[in-house]
Amino acid sequence: LPGPSPLTGSSPQALVDDTEDVSLDFGSEEELALRKAKIRHPLATFFHLFFRVSAIITYLFCDWFSNSFVACFVTILLLLSFDFWSVKNVTGRLLVGLRWWNQIDEDGKSHWVFEAKRVPTIAASTEAEARIFWLGLIICPVIWTVFFFSTLFSLKLKWLALVIAGISLQTANLYGYIHCKLGGQKSISRVTSRFFVTADVPKRQARISNDHTEEHGKTGTR
Repeated sequence: LPGPSPLTGSSPQALVDDTEDVSLDFGSEEELALRKAKIRHPLATFFHLFFRVSAIITYLFCDWFSNSFVACFVTILLLLSFDFWSVKNVTGRLLVGLRWWNQIDEDGKSHWVFEAKRVPTIAASTEAEARIFWLGLIICPVIWTVFFFSTLFSLKLKWLALVIAGISLQTANLYGYIHCKLGGQKSISRVTSRFFVTADVPKRQARISNDHTEEHGKTGTR
């Protein structure tokens, strides 16, 4: 019977077991921990909530700080505008990889484009960031809707225009990002690309006809 090896002190079967390949997937565990535990964009996460929460707090307590309706109106409207711009152009792209915008073609027609960016897992947003993004995006328009009915029933009609502006700006971002999330950008992008292709066909035909007439003129002079 074969005994233990004099060099290693173990049997051949033990050598086979010790040298077996073991797949250790450290990368996926590291990426999973990174997505669950860490906020990778703290500044964007802060400003995603700062402007919209500040607008709500200012609307509720503006009478305590100022008796001027115009000053309160302008302050809240500026906060809502800053929130709309930052969420549309910065925080949506950084926190969840989504983006939407409007573009005008050569004929002056307006086209809405909804885009979901495909990024590597290591560069993707964390679950905490995505949760904060969607909660802030959904809850704040609901709060402004409650303000609308409370303003309407309490007959504070001077605030009605401001509340409608808050609902419109924040609902626009919610609508755009829901389209991005549900994949609406595919059909919109296809329609846009088809439009630009069809718009470019007459130009190509005109170039071909011009080249043909120039060649015909050269052959005629010869």
